[in-house]
Amino acid sequence: MAIAFKSTSFLHQKRFETPSFLGSFSSSSSFRLVKLSSTKPCKLMASLATAQTVAGLSETFNRLREQKKVALIPYITAGDPDLSTTEKALKVLDSCGADIIELGVPYSDPLADGPVIQAAATRALSHGANYDAIISMLRNVVPELSCPIALFTYYNPILKRGVGKFMSTIKDVGVHGLVVPDVPLEETGVLRQEALNHGIELVLLTTPTTPRERMKGIVEASEGFVYLVSSVGVTGARSNVSSRVQELLGEIKEATTKPVAVGFGISKPEHVKQIAGWGADGVIVGSAYVRLLGEASSPEEGLKKVEEFTKSLKSALI
Repeated sequence: MAIAFKSTSFLHQKRFETPSFLGSFSSSSSFRLVKLSSTKPCKLMASLATAQTVAGLSETFNRLREQKKVALIPYITAGDPDLSTTEKALKVLDSCGADIIELGVPYSDPLADGPVIQAAATRALSHGANYDAIISMLRNVVPELSCPIALFTYYNPILKRGVGKFMSTIKDVGVHGLVVPDVPLEETGVLRQEALNHGIELVLLTTPTTPRERMKGIVEASEGFVYLVSSVGVTGARSNVSSRVQELLGEIKEATTKPVAVGFGISKPEHVKQIAGWGADGVIVGSAYVRLLGEASSPEEGLKKVEEFTKSLKSALI
Protein backbone atom coordinates (compact mmCIF):
# COMPACT_ATOMS: atom_id res chain seq x y z
CA MET A 1 0.00 0.00 0.00
CA ALA A 2 1.26 3.50 -0.76
CA ILE A 3 0.35 6.89 0.61
CA ALA A 4 0.63 10.01 -1.54
CA PHE A 5 1.30 13.35 0.16
CA LYS A 6 0.01 16.35 -1.73
CA SER A 7 2.10 19.48 -2.14
CA THR A 8 1.26 22.54 -0.02
CA SER A 9 3.07 25.79 0.70
CA PHE A 10 5.91 23.99 2.42
CA LEU A 11 5.49 20.39 1.37
CA HIS A 12 7.16 18.41 -1.40
CA GLN A 13 5.39 15.61 -3.22
CA LYS A 14 6.63 12.16 -2.16
CA ARG A 15 5.36 8.60 -1.93
CA PHE A 16 6.04 6.12 0.87
CA GLU A 17 4.85 2.66 1.77
CA THR A 18 2.69 2.49 4.86
CA PRO A 19 5.00 2.43 7.91
CA SER A 20 4.91 0.03 10.80
CA PHE A 21 6.62 2.90 12.63
CA LEU A 22 10.06 4.18 12.87
CA GLY A 23 13.71 5.55 13.37
CA SER A 24 17.17 6.34 15.30
CA PHE A 25 20.26 8.29 16.61
CA SER A 26 22.81 9.87 18.91
CA SER A 27 22.66 11.74 22.22
CA SER A 28 24.42 14.99 22.95
CA SER A 29 24.44 17.87 25.38
CA SER A 30 24.65 21.56 24.59
CA PHE A 31 25.77 24.47 26.69
CA ARG A 32 23.20 27.21 27.03
CA LEU A 33 22.66 30.40 28.98
CA VAL A 34 19.59 30.04 31.16
CA LYS A 35 17.73 33.35 31.24
CA LEU A 36 15.40 34.57 33.91
CA SER A 37 11.73 34.56 32.97
CA SER A 38 8.54 35.61 34.72
CA THR A 39 6.68 32.84 32.89
CA LYS A 40 8.13 30.10 35.12
CA PRO A 41 5.55 29.86 37.91
CA CYS A 42 6.47 26.46 39.34
CA LYS A 43 10.14 26.95 40.24
CA LEU A 44 12.07 29.50 42.24
CA MET A 45 14.53 31.11 39.84
CA ALA A 46 18.12 32.02 40.65
CA SER A 47 18.84 35.72 40.92
CA LEU A 48 21.46 35.57 38.19
CA ALA A 49 21.52 33.77 34.86
CA THR A 50 23.80 30.74 35.00
CA ALA A 51 25.41 28.58 32.37
CA GLN A 52 24.25 24.99 32.44
CA THR A 53 24.39 21.86 30.37
CA VAL A 54 21.09 20.63 29.00
CA ALA A 55 21.08 16.84 28.81
CA GLY A 56 19.94 15.00 25.70
CA LEU A 57 17.14 12.43 25.68
CA SER A 58 19.27 9.42 26.63
CA GLU A 59 21.08 11.33 29.34
CA THR A 60 17.78 12.56 30.75
CA PHE A 61 16.43 9.03 30.99
CA ASN A 62 19.67 7.79 32.55
CA ARG A 63 19.44 10.44 35.24
CA LEU A 64 15.81 9.64 35.96
CA ARG A 65 16.54 5.92 36.17
CA GLU A 66 19.21 6.59 38.77
CA GLN A 67 16.58 8.54 40.72
CA LYS A 68 13.97 5.81 40.15
CA LYS A 69 11.70 8.32 38.41
CA VAL A 70 9.52 8.17 35.30
CA ALA A 71 9.78 10.89 32.65
CA LEU A 72 6.83 13.17 31.96
CA ILE A 73 6.81 14.10 28.26
CA PRO A 74 4.13 16.65 27.29
CA TYR A 75 3.32 17.25 23.63
CA ILE A 76 2.02 20.55 22.25
CA THR A 77 1.50 21.82 18.71
CA ALA A 78 3.69 24.77 17.73
CA GLY A 79 1.65 27.83 16.82
CA ASP A 80 -1.65 26.93 18.45
CA PRO A 81 -3.16 29.33 19.32
CA ASP A 82 -0.06 31.33 18.27
CA LEU A 83 3.71 31.08 18.48
CA SER A 84 3.92 33.61 21.31
CA THR A 85 1.72 31.35 23.43
CA THR A 86 3.75 28.30 22.38
CA GLU A 87 6.90 30.01 23.62
CA LYS A 88 5.25 30.73 26.96
CA ALA A 89 3.82 27.20 27.16
CA LEU A 90 7.27 25.68 26.66
CA LYS A 91 8.53 27.71 29.61
CA VAL A 92 5.57 26.73 31.77
CA LEU A 93 6.00 23.04 30.97
CA ASP A 94 9.71 23.22 31.69
CA SER A 95 9.28 25.04 34.97
CA CYS A 96 6.50 22.71 36.14
CA GLY A 97 8.59 19.59 35.77
CA ALA A 98 8.45 18.31 32.20
CA ASP A 99 11.46 16.07 31.68
CA ILE A 100 11.33 16.20 27.86
CA ILE A 101 8.96 18.27 25.70
CA GLU A 102 7.70 16.96 22.37
CA LEU A 103 6.89 19.86 20.04
CA GLY A 104 4.75 19.15 17.00
CA VAL A 105 5.40 20.94 13.72
CA PRO A 106 1.95 21.60 12.19
CA TYR A 107 1.37 19.68 8.98
CA SER A 108 -1.50 19.70 6.48
CA ASP A 109 -1.66 15.95 5.77
CA PRO A 110 -1.03 14.08 9.04
CA LEU A 111 -1.18 10.30 9.30
CA ALA A 112 -0.82 9.63 13.02
CA ASP A 113 -2.73 12.59 14.46
CA GLY A 114 -6.32 12.44 15.64
CA PRO A 115 -8.97 15.19 15.38
CA VAL A 116 -7.68 17.33 18.25
CA ILE A 117 -4.12 17.64 16.96
CA GLN A 118 -5.30 17.88 13.33
CA ALA A 119 -7.47 20.85 14.26
CA ALA A 120 -4.60 22.45 16.17
CA ALA A 121 -2.31 22.05 13.15
CA THR A 122 -4.90 23.64 10.87
CA ARG A 123 -5.28 26.62 13.20
CA ALA A 124 -1.52 27.00 13.57
CA LEU A 125 -0.90 26.92 9.82
CA SER A 126 -3.66 29.48 9.24
CA HIS A 127 -1.94 31.76 11.77
CA GLY A 128 1.39 31.58 9.96
CA ALA A 129 3.17 28.96 12.08
CA ASN A 130 5.34 27.64 9.27
CA TYR A 131 8.68 25.90 9.67
CA ASP A 132 10.80 29.07 9.50
CA ALA A 133 8.66 30.85 12.09
CA ILE A 134 8.87 27.85 14.42
CA ILE A 135 12.65 27.71 14.09
CA SER A 136 12.85 31.42 14.89
CA MET A 137 10.69 30.91 17.99
CA LEU A 138 12.84 27.99 19.13
CA ARG A 139 15.99 30.02 18.66
CA ASN A 140 14.61 32.51 21.17
CA VAL A 141 13.14 30.16 23.76
CA VAL A 142 15.37 27.07 23.89
CA PRO A 143 18.19 28.89 25.73
CA GLU A 144 15.69 29.49 28.56
CA LEU A 145 14.72 25.83 28.96
CA SER A 146 16.31 23.25 31.26
CA CYS A 147 14.80 20.18 29.59
CA PRO A 148 15.44 18.85 26.05
CA ILE A 149 13.10 19.35 23.10
CA ALA A 150 12.14 16.52 20.76
CA LEU A 151 10.64 17.77 17.51
CA PHE A 152 7.73 15.82 15.97
CA THR A 153 7.43 16.33 12.22
CA TYR A 154 6.38 14.44 9.12
CA TYR A 155 8.96 13.72 6.44
CA ASN A 156 7.98 16.10 3.64
CA PRO A 157 9.13 19.30 5.45
CA ILE A 158 12.48 17.56 6.05
CA LEU A 159 12.73 16.39 2.44
CA LYS A 160 11.98 19.83 1.05
CA ARG A 161 14.87 21.40 2.94
CA GLY A 162 17.30 18.54 2.54
CA VAL A 163 17.86 16.06 5.36
CA GLY A 164 21.34 17.31 6.24
CA LYS A 165 20.34 20.97 6.24
CA PHE A 166 17.24 20.20 8.32
CA MET A 167 19.29 18.35 10.95
CA SER A 168 21.87 21.12 11.02
CA THR A 169 19.19 23.77 11.53
CA ILE A 170 17.37 22.06 14.38
CA LYS A 171 20.69 21.22 16.05
CA ASP A 172 21.71 24.86 15.78
CA VAL A 173 18.59 26.02 17.65
CA GLY A 174 19.12 23.46 20.41
CA VAL A 175 16.74 20.61 19.55
CA HIS A 176 17.96 17.26 20.90
CA GLY A 177 15.51 14.71 19.51
CA LEU A 178 13.36 14.00 16.47
CA VAL A 179 10.26 11.88 15.83
CA VAL A 180 9.25 11.25 12.19
CA PRO A 181 6.19 8.95 12.13
CA ASP A 182 5.72 8.42 8.39
CA VAL A 183 8.95 6.71 7.30
CA PRO A 184 9.19 2.92 7.64
CA LEU A 185 12.23 1.41 9.33
CA GLU A 186 13.69 0.17 6.04
CA GLU A 187 13.76 3.71 4.61
CA THR A 188 15.27 5.54 7.61
CA GLY A 189 18.89 5.08 6.54
CA VAL A 190 19.52 8.66 5.40
CA LEU A 191 17.62 10.12 8.35
CA ARG A 192 19.54 7.99 10.81
CA GLN A 193 22.92 8.81 9.33
CA GLU A 194 22.28 12.55 9.18
CA ALA A 195 20.86 12.50 12.70
CA LEU A 196 24.02 10.75 13.89
CA ASN A 197 26.19 13.25 12.01
CA HIS A 198 24.48 16.17 13.74
CA GLY A 199 24.01 14.75 17.23
CA ILE A 200 20.22 14.43 16.97
CA GLU A 201 18.52 11.43 18.62
CA LEU A 202 16.04 9.95 16.14
CA VAL A 203 13.27 8.18 18.04
CA LEU A 204 11.48 5.17 16.51
CA LEU A 205 7.93 4.04 17.20
CA THR A 206 6.52 0.56 17.70
CA THR A 207 2.83 -0.31 17.92
CA PRO A 208 0.53 -3.06 19.23
CA THR A 209 0.39 -4.52 15.71
CA THR A 210 4.14 -4.51 15.06
CA PRO A 211 5.39 -8.10 14.69
CA ARG A 212 7.85 -9.11 17.40
CA GLU A 213 10.83 -9.54 15.07
CA ARG A 214 10.18 -6.14 13.48
CA MET A 215 9.82 -4.61 16.94
CA LYS A 216 13.29 -5.93 17.79
CA GLY A 217 14.72 -4.19 14.73
CA ILE A 218 12.99 -0.95 15.63
CA VAL A 219 14.18 -0.87 19.24
CA GLU A 220 17.72 -1.73 18.15
CA ALA A 221 17.76 1.25 15.80
CA SER A 222 15.94 3.75 18.01
CA GLU A 223 17.92 6.39 19.89
CA GLY A 224 16.93 8.50 22.88
CA PHE A 225 14.08 6.19 23.77
CA VAL A 226 11.65 3.74 22.21
CA TYR A 227 8.22 5.26 21.56
CA LEU A 228 5.52 2.68 22.32
CA VAL A 229 2.19 3.60 20.72
CA SER A 230 -0.37 2.38 23.24
CA SER A 231 -3.28 1.70 20.90
CA VAL A 232 -4.18 1.05 17.29
CA GLY A 233 -5.24 4.20 15.46
CA VAL A 234 -4.42 7.88 15.74
CA THR A 235 -3.67 10.16 18.66
CA GLY A 236 -6.47 11.26 20.96
CA ALA A 237 -7.57 11.06 24.58
CA ARG A 238 -9.14 7.76 25.60
CA SER A 239 -11.10 6.76 28.69
CA ASN A 240 -8.70 3.98 29.64
CA VAL A 241 -5.40 2.41 28.71
CA SER A 242 -5.40 -1.10 27.27
CA SER A 243 -3.86 -3.73 29.52
CA ARG A 244 -2.08 -4.92 26.37
CA VAL A 245 0.39 -2.08 27.00
CA GLN A 246 1.76 -3.90 30.04
CA GLU A 247 2.43 -6.97 27.92
CA LEU A 248 4.05 -4.91 25.17
CA LEU A 249 6.29 -3.17 27.68
CA GLY A 250 7.45 -6.55 28.90
CA GLU A 251 8.25 -7.70 25.37
CA ILE A 252 10.23 -4.55 24.59
CA LYS A 253 12.11 -4.73 27.88
CA GLU A 254 13.17 -8.26 26.96
CA ALA A 255 14.59 -6.96 23.68
CA THR A 256 16.41 -3.84 24.87
CA THR A 257 17.71 -1.91 27.85
CA LYS A 258 16.79 1.38 26.16
CA PRO A 259 14.12 3.46 27.89
CA VAL A 260 10.54 3.04 26.69
CA ALA A 261 7.96 5.85 26.73
CA VAL A 262 4.26 5.21 26.15
CA GLY A 263 2.09 7.61 24.15
CA PHE A 264 -1.27 7.96 22.32
CA GLY A 265 -4.44 8.15 24.41
CA ILE A 266 -2.78 9.10 27.71
CA SER A 267 -4.85 11.92 29.17
CA LYS A 268 -5.33 11.59 32.94
CA PRO A 269 -3.19 11.41 36.08
CA GLU A 270 -4.53 7.90 36.71
CA HIS A 271 -3.34 6.84 33.22
CA VAL A 272 0.13 8.19 33.98
CA LYS A 273 0.27 6.40 37.32
CA GLN A 274 -0.94 3.13 35.81
CA ILE A 275 1.59 3.15 32.97
CA ALA A 276 4.42 4.04 35.32
CA GLY A 277 3.38 1.12 37.50
CA TRP A 278 3.61 -1.19 34.50
CA GLY A 279 7.29 -0.34 34.11
CA ALA A 280 7.38 2.43 31.50
CA ASP A 281 10.34 4.79 31.66
CA GLY A 282 8.31 7.70 30.33
CA VAL A 283 4.75 8.78 29.65
CA ILE A 284 3.79 11.00 26.70
CA VAL A 285 0.64 13.15 27.01
CA GLY A 286 -0.45 14.98 23.88
CA SER A 287 -4.07 15.59 22.88
CA ALA A 288 -5.09 16.54 26.43
CA TYR A 289 -2.52 19.35 26.41
CA VAL A 290 -3.40 20.45 22.89
CA ARG A 291 -7.07 20.66 23.82
CA LEU A 292 -6.32 22.81 26.88
CA LEU A 293 -4.46 25.37 24.78
CA GLY A 294 -6.71 25.21 21.74
CA GLU A 295 -10.06 25.42 23.48
CA ALA A 296 -9.23 27.97 26.18
CA SER A 297 -11.09 31.28 26.07
CA SER A 298 -7.75 33.12 26.10
CA PRO A 299 -4.05 32.26 25.90
CA GLU A 300 -3.70 33.19 29.56
CA GLU A 301 -6.41 30.76 30.57
CA GLY A 302 -4.81 28.05 28.45
CA LEU A 303 -1.41 28.57 30.06
CA LYS A 304 -2.93 28.44 33.52
CA LYS A 305 -4.68 25.16 32.71
CA VAL A 306 -1.43 23.75 31.31
CA GLU A 307 0.31 24.63 34.57
CA GLU A 308 -2.38 22.98 36.70
CA PHE A 309 -2.55 19.88 34.50
CA THR A 310 1.22 19.42 34.52
CA LYS A 311 1.27 19.63 38.32
CA SER A 312 -1.42 16.94 38.53
CA LEU A 313 0.50 14.62 36.21
CA LYS A 314 3.76 15.14 38.08
CA SER A 315 2.00 14.38 41.36
CA ALA A 316 0.79 11.07 39.89
CA LEU A 317 4.39 10.09 39.15
CA ILE A 318 5.67 10.69 42.69
